[in-house]
Amino acid sequence: MPVAKSFPQKYPFTINHFQKMIETGIFDEDEHIELIEGELLVMAPIGPVHSSKTRKLNRLFSQSVGDLAIVDIQNPIVLDDNSEPEPDIALLRPSDDFYETANPRTNDVLLLVEVADSTLSYDKNTKIPLYARHGIPEVWLINVPNKQVEIYLKPSPEGYRKILLPEKHEQISPTLLPAVSVKVSDIIT
Repeated sequence: MPVAKSFPQKYPFTINHFQKMIETGIFDEDEHIELIEGELLVMAPIGPVHSSKTRKLNRLFSQSVGDLAIVDIQNPIVLDDNSEPEPDIALLRPSDDFYETANPRTNDVLLLVEVADSTLSYDKNTKIPLYARHGIPEVWLINVPNKQVEIYLKPSPEGYRKILLPEKHEQISPTLLPAVSVKVSDIIT
């Protein structure tokens, strides 16, 4: 016998719904809205500290990755039909068309980076577990209030099984791009 649904229920949006809303002008393409687990979330405005850290990381990665990866800034990553977050930085597998025909998916991601100041709780409690459940191999959280880089490795459905907290003087490299190296102090200062 089928189980009766209780009401009211949330209506889960899909990426297709979201794209149609943008195409029809309901949302401006430049609005900072993310689709997370079927819900449309208006993201906090990006302040100057957040912007500065993102620009600095963009420069550090762009100088060191060469043709090993594509450095992507605040663009969508498709996790499934109901989740399309926009991480601050993504290092993606090279693609001849630079993902012109479709947004990158989980298997295209080498590293995601989230810069967290006012969004620290949301990034730690919602986005990072979401990335783990979808098998994103590595996430760096730039914890601005604590001046700390947190490295999340070994994704599982329950979350990341390994978390590293490198010291300010250390050099760090994405696991899938060991030739790329940045100083923690260059990120957090």
